[in-house]
Amino acid sequence: MKAGFFNKYWDHLKNYSFILSHLHTKSWFIKLGLLILFSPILNAQDQEKILAKADQNFQAFAYIDARAIYLDVAQGGYSSKNLFLKLADSFYLTGELEDSVEWYEKLVQLYPEDLNPEYLFRYAQSLKSVERYKDADKIMDQFYDLTGDDSRAKSYIEKRNYLDFIEMQSGRYDLFELNINSKNSEYAPSFDHNNHIVFASSRSKTTKDSKLHGWTKMPFLDVFSSKIKDDQIMLEEPVKLKGKINTKFHESSTSFSKDGKTVYFSRNNYSNHKLTTSKKGVVLLKIYRADLKEGKWVNVEELSFCSDDYSTSHPSLSADGSKLYFASDMPGTLGKSDLFVVDVLGGGKFGKPKNLGDKINTEGRETFPYISDSNHLYFASDGHVGLGGLDIFVAVPEESDFSAAFNVGKPVNSSKDDFSFVLNEETKIGYFASNRKGGKGNDDIYSFKQTEALITSCQQYIEGTIYNSETNDSLPEAELKLVDTDGTIIAETTSNSLGRYTFKVACETEYFIRTTLDQFLPKEITLNTDDIFEFIHDLSIPLNASDDGEKLFTSVAVNIGDDLSKTLQMDPIHFGLDDDTIRPEAEVELQKIISTMKKYPELKIEVRSHTDSRSSYWYNKKLSVKRMRATIQYIIEEGGINWRRIRGKAYGERRILNQCEDDVPCTEEEHQENRRSEFIVIR
Repeated sequence: MKAGFFNKYWDHLKNYSFILSHLHTKSWFIKLGLLILFSPILNAQDQEKILAKADQNFQAFAYIDARAIYLDVAQGGYSSKNLFLKLADSFYLTGELEDSVEWYEKLVQLYPEDLNPEYLFRYAQSLKSVERYKDADKIMDQFYDLTGDDSRAKSYIEKRNYLDFIEMQSGRYDLFELNINSKNSEYAPSFDHNNHIVFASSRSKTTKDSKLHGWTKMPFLDVFSSKIKDDQIMLEEPVKLKGKINTKFHESSTSFSKDGKTVYFSRNNYSNHKLTTSKKGVVLLKIYRADLKEGKWVNVEELSFCSDDYSTSHPSLSADGSKLYFASDMPGTLGKSDLFVVDVLGGGKFGKPKNLGDKINTEGRETFPYISDSNHLYFASDGHVGLGGLDIFVAVPEESDFSAAFNVGKPVNSSKDDFSFVLNEETKIGYFASNRKGGKGNDDIYSFKQTEALITSCQQYIEGTIYNSETNDSLPEAELKLVDTDGTIIAETTSNSLGRYTFKVACETEYFIRTTLDQFLPKEITLNTDDIFEFIHDLSIPLNASDDGEKLFTSVAVNIGDDLSKTLQMDPIHFGLDDDTIRPEAEVELQKIISTMKKYPELKIEVRSHTDSRSSYWYNKKLSVKRMRATIQYIIEEGGINWRRIRGKAYGERRILNQCEDDVPCTEEEHQENRRSEFIVIR
């Protein structure tokens, strides 16, 4: 079995009756192999007959048998679009992506016309499996050009620096090989909450009469349990679960309740000793539930939302037992398989399954969900941008759903298939499966110790030095505020002894950095972050000494009645339409007023607020009153200025600066000139 197989065989698993009948036709394939071996030159008619038989096997998902025929024909010099397509897929669909590269390459190079874009995606994935990432990116560019709206294509275009991020994320786990792996396949580990790891394995002994799965020619999967030793890494010799869970068909992917007395697991559609197929004659997957009684699993029952005509698999129960996460290709699925969640209502009843949405699901495969005790969602996907095959991703809980998915990096992820990740968040020890090179079998389970927290949000940093604009000396003790576009203060800090400061910020967000320091004029700078993970914005801020204001007062005659904002060469204090809110860009200008009033304690001002001519006279009068009060309140509360030094007047629309009166047509910019506050010197 190859990685992701339990996912793949729900998509394509053939009718088990074919498997049984196929076991009696092995001699036919031996004869066919001899025919090809001793008849290297076949006419076109013979080749077509042979390929037709191979196509029958391919359609019945007997990929290994079909592949043997395709390879013999291809090595005999025969070439066709269908041959290379089926040969490449016969490797790809059994998880042997590195062996599919040669045939996808031939397919794309020799038969590019009218090629389904999906084969470009498979080709790109296969190239990644042999770490040809630049070549894979070129193919993904073609895939994007042909599809555009495909979420896998858009994700690739939006995250072209994905290898840089994965490298940044990497190195947060120490990996350990396990003693429970066999020459066959082990995967889908889970915790039974009784100090055991439970997993799926095809380790059963085989004889000439054993049933083998037609897709992989391996024994069917059973569920095993292994006790965790004191070091949390080594495990005891595995044993099959006792009771009614294991059958002669596939079982896998378990999830246990906290008390260890209930298990949810995946199985072929087999109940009451009866194997059931879909309308298309395919044996699909279902999720079952069982109870632990006297050390044995009994009362096996199918969950109510399962169906004979779509697959449900890979259950993962939330810590409180209220929700069950799983993978399915049920109606409403965005891709080949999606992740869903359903409420566990008790008494064997469940709510309506809900698709986790396009932050998590793509047109590809999302599978093997695991929900941790802190509700972090780990899952495997080939639709999100990764290193190749299935990669493991994590999404963190948000208000009503999950965040975007983040690749967990190397060494957990590799260029091969990596999947079925579980983690004990208390001990930071967990397990996952992979078909990477160096293992004992096809899929092996590895244990790991998490050594560092993952990056689970797009974060950036703003840092720099506050310095004197004239002398270039650094300025310690400057106060900095990080403000959003609504005027909300996100964070505050003070420059250190070297004048240095730093803020942690979100990606793709607009911020204002507001800086104040005694004897210096306040300053505000706007910064827009981008989507580069962990990027550092180098933003050093020069401050002008406030004696600039003193020079203005000594070199320019300031008289009672002058507008202080003009004397200080301030930008206008403008308001939004029908709004009295002090805008972020206006706050830095008001800080100049505050600084000047602090420097000159005898100075008193009158705040005069105005509106444009739209709306009624009395409405505008009330609005200008609100603007005047908001301006005075800011100066008093933010600047600590005594209220006796400020008074206000509200003029409404009586003092329009331009022609924009009554019904005169004007631009929004022209109306904006009239929505203002002035600062008149009265002493």
